[in-house]
Amino acid sequence: MTLSKLSLRNARRQARDYLVYFVTVVMAAALLYSFNGLVFSREVQQLSEAMNTLPFVIILASIVVVCIFGWLVSYATGFMLSRRSRELGTYILVGLTNEQVARLFFLENLAVGGAALALGLVLGGVLYQILRAILFAMFNLPYHFAMALSFPAAGLTLFYFALIYLHALRKSRKRIRKMKIYDLIYFDRQNEGAAVPAGKLRRWMFGVSILLGVAGTALLMAGDLITGIIGAGGLLAALFGFFLSFASGVPAFFEKRPVRKYQGQTLLVFRTLTSKLATMGTVMAVISVIFTATLLTEGSGLVFNGIFRGRAAETACFDLYFGIEGKNRNPGSYLEYIDENIPVEQSVLYQVYLSDSSQVQDYVSSRTVYYYYNYDRDPVLCWSDYAALRSVAGYPAVEMEPGQYLIHCMTYLEEPLRDYDQPITLGNVTLTPGSICTEHLSQSLGVGNGRGYILVVPDEAVAGQTVHHLAYAAKTLQPVSAQQYEALTNMAAMEYDQQESPVGYAFVTTKANEAAQVAIQTSLLVFPVFYLALALSMTAATILTIQQLSETDRYRRQFILLRKLGMDRQEMERALDHQFALYYAMPAVPPILIAVPCIFHMAMLPEPGVMEGMSSPMVIVAFSLALFFLIYAIYILLAHTSLKRSVLPE
Repeated sequence: MTLSKLSLRNARRQARDYLVYFVTVVMAAALLYSFNGLVFSREVQQLSEAMNTLPFVIILASIVVVCIFGWLVSYATGFMLSRRSRELGTYILVGLTNEQVARLFFLENLAVGGAALALGLVLGGVLYQILRAILFAMFNLPYHFAMALSFPAAGLTLFYFALIYLHALRKSRKRIRKMKIYDLIYFDRQNEGAAVPAGKLRRWMFGVSILLGVAGTALLMAGDLITGIIGAGGLLAALFGFFLSFASGVPAFFEKRPVRKYQGQTLLVFRTLTSKLATMGTVMAVISVIFTATLLTEGSGLVFNGIFRGRAAETACFDLYFGIEGKNRNPGSYLEYIDENIPVEQSVLYQVYLSDSSQVQDYVSSRTVYYYYNYDRDPVLCWSDYAALRSVAGYPAVEMEPGQYLIHCMTYLEEPLRDYDQPITLGNVTLTPGSICTEHLSQSLGVGNGRGYILVVPDEAVAGQTVHHLAYAAKTLQPVSAQQYEALTNMAAMEYDQQESPVGYAFVTTKANEAAQVAIQTSLLVFPVFYLALALSMTAATILTIQQLSETDRYRRQFILLRKLGMDRQEMERALDHQFALYYAMPAVPPILIAVPCIFHMAMLPEPGVMEGMSSPMVIVAFSLALFFLIYAIYILLAHTSLKRSVLPE
């Protein structure tokens, strides 16, 4: 058999034996190609001028992803070398030279990488179409399926793969050339050395690592850059200390509790787990760090997405809106431009007033976090204008009883205002509180319909009240274009600059522009963040699974012996399930304990009223965990099915 045929045979066997690794490499190629497709797509860049920076952002993210997958390939190649060292040593015994064996190992891994790249390009083409469809949907543009190979994207993906594989295989080839037959044959018996000797030092480190983890998490959430860096360093030390000392920490725990030690399969499960952690503590610590980074990355992506959508939802509830503050509140030029250029179905021009006091503002401020800038008194809107605004926004009509006032507020203020029962007085009119409405009504702007809330009163009650600003809202027959929006904002800027002593300003917003900004921000920030998170989670889960499946023979021998000692199959299945669950839970539990409070804290940082509904902090945390476990569960299921089928005796 020639060297090339032997390489191909071994490559097929390697892909079969390390199927999880092969599938991950295929997915890596698909991810790289799909995002490279966005880099070279002219139609994507033509979606908006701001999208011209997308290629730069994706290339930066791809460099990080290449480093991540490069570490995976390097680790997996070295791991396969250690597992196949006896076979390679045997080749030398039968007459092959170290150079030939090194070339053999190089070629078969190159064949696996080439096959993975080819399949990845096909899958990447489909994934690119999915990303393209999402982008078009975000920009409200029609999508047409158009499957085609992008040669620049394929070339860049090939370049990335060449860097990843040639670097990893060069290291392995160099190692094989220098190794003697004895080193190769016994290379698979080498384990990770214990970084910390057993005894009191390890037990002391186990306790200190827990304290460092708590302190590091608290510092990471402090908000200050320096304390955040110190907190991140503390978390790294905590994770490495935990896994390097766990192998002695658990026995010390059971030594003081001998009754628990011999309950059920406890001794078997924890003895197997601690023996494995004693030889791969550093790897487990690295994987735990990666999982922590994955969860924080996913959480930050969801937080950013929530911020973009939450702010846009409140700001862009009208197709077109502008507000003008100051002494010279003349909307003539705006209305003239709108009449000539923007077809309007329904509109309302109105004024927002100030009441005689700040009693509602004071009440809200004393019960929740409230930003009241630009309003020193309670904002007021007359009933007829409010009814017209609801109609323009497409909301159902509401009723207000005579002698009452209505409160329209953002959702985060609904609970504290529900208990507000004080009357208000405007001039000679006294009104009692009525109902509360919480639909989006442009209440996050300085020249919007109040800041967080507004009091809706009968028309006659606003007579003589101070006018805070003038506003205009419209429902248009078609979305306001980017050129029309730019023309209106330029008018606002020119009028502000022409004032001798500017005392006010105008603000223009459109639903179409806000939607476009959300799409741009999501593309430039959220897409790359999830790109990184997916690469991180796949890499760590693959290494865990390779390590677990490599123990198939040892587990099989262990359970055959237990069968001979009288353990039935049901007990063996239970013991294997417990070992398996603990093995996959160990590197995931510390990251969850660290990431959950950090993600929740991040989601609480934006201004009130933004992170609501599906973007609320608890939902963000739940989605982050769900995304993480969705990918993790796939690897766990594959490993569990394979291990159970191969290990348990019939």
